[in-house]
Amino acid sequence: MTTSSSIAGEQLRRIVQRVERLEEEKTEIATQIRDVLAEAKANGFDVRILRQILKLRRLSDADRAEQEALLDLYKDALGLK
Repeated sequence: MTTSSSIAGEQLRRIVQRVERLEEEKTEIATQIRDVLAEAKANGFDVRILRQILKLRRLSDADRAEQEALLDLYKDALGLK
């Protein structure tokens, strides 16, 4: 006969195993991203700028426009134009 604690223990074990599997996949993906960026750098691209572009592409058009407007405003205030 199964008890509620053994059922909960099995469910917990499955959850932990799933998270561990996802953590492994995350590590593999991070390695692949590093490899792609290393390739980009070897081809003469600036990795810092590529990371900024990737960050901007994740933003909505409205959020990107707002950030750019604020950046321009701050640069104007500091005389950086």
